[in-house]
Amino acid sequence: MSKPEDVDSYIAGAAEDARPKLDQLRRLITATVPEAEEGISWGVPFYKYHGVLAGFAAYKNHVSLGFGAGGLSHEDREQLEAQGYATGKKTFRIRFDQEVPTAAIRRLLKAQVRVNEASRA
Repeated sequence: MSKPEDVDSYIAGAAEDARPKLDQLRRLITATVPEAEEGISWGVPFYKYHGVLAGFAAYKNHVSLGFGAGGLSHEDREQLEAQGYATGKKTFRIRFDQEVPTAAIRRLLKAQVRVNEASRA
């Protein structure tokens, strides 16, 4: 994939299997936090709201969604892993054959907003 200029070009340049997941993540982030600033950072779609909110990336067999300083709590990781998602400290993977966990992502985005707003005060 060549260096994207914007989120549209990133999604368009991603593998065909990844595009539906990337579109869904983009819509979910912008619907949950409409005030978030959308752009490209580190070569991937990135969202800011009073600091780092979230970002996502496409890989060979999955997409990855990551969050800012709040990251994923131990409980968040346990819940996602129980549903079959691989997790890291601030990220989790959604394989192409998995559903996007919309309710969990909304909750995580709102938690990240609270962390960012609190650190701003």
